[in-house]
Amino acid sequence: MQGHTVHIVSQAIRFIEEHLHEKMDLDMVALACHYSKYHLHRIFTNTVGLTIHDYTKRRQLTEAAKLLIYSEKPIIEIAFMSGYKSQQAFTDIFKAMYKTSPAGYRATKRFYPLQFEIQLREEPAKMDLTKDNIKFATPADIDDWMKLVKLTIDGYPCLDKKQYIENLYQYIMHKQAFILRDDCLVIGVMGFSPNTDSIDYLAVHPQYRYLGIIELFLDKLKDELLHRQAVTLTTYRAGDKADTGYREEYLRLGFTEQELLVEYGYPTQRFVKVLTP
Repeated sequence: MQGHTVHIVSQAIRFIEEHLHEKMDLDMVALACHYSKYHLHRIFTNTVGLTIHDYTKRRQLTEAAKLLIYSEKPIIEIAFMSGYKSQQAFTDIFKAMYKTSPAGYRATKRFYPLQFEIQLREEPAKMDLTKDNIKFATPADIDDWMKLVKLTIDGYPCLDKKQYIENLYQYIMHKQAFILRDDCLVIGVMGFSPNTDSIDYLAVHPQYRYLGIIELFLDKLKDELLHRQAVTLTTYRAGDKADTGYREEYLRLGFTEQELLVEYGYPTQRFVKVLTP
């Protein structure tokens, strides 16, 4: 049954990818997939972690950002190519997601994505994973680790891939990087700084996002590296339209809001959670 669901969702993703330069809605995608729009909405959201509307918007804006950096096309042309009827409508949503105008983004000469195309696996997800399945990452894991980061790019605003990999190597060398696989597939990663008791990297495969994977990492962290009872991390600020549900998930897990920050030029907020023995 899970394989059939993934097949339908993958079909929807493929249709979206082939029509990124058009204005799309749920009805259009459901018709192309010959599927009930209500059922498609439910299985797409449960599988990808985003609605069809949000996934499409993020993909279109990512392709628009790429054109802003790597082409000289006028912004109004890029707006039309991204499915928007006016430059102002495009500018408004681009600014809400990227925290700068299209012109300001182009001036940085630095591309970073909101969403790459999501590739799904058809094999059923394991439901009996425990914290004991989580291992310390090794240099041999870096390529697979980065595949997951690319898949979950929405959790890494302003990601600098080169700097990220350099930092990751140091975390691995100091045994501060955890990795979780389902067979060969990396489904979760965490980088932790014992000096500050802060989670610096945390990503979960979209198909496993609601299966308690973060809780497993927190349990593993408590056993292996945590010096004190409190652990911190940073995430999107309240109301940030680029957030795909991270704040809500951390609040559900018992994290509490702390001070507002700016990291790598991006507005964030620190969260803290007390891990009980």
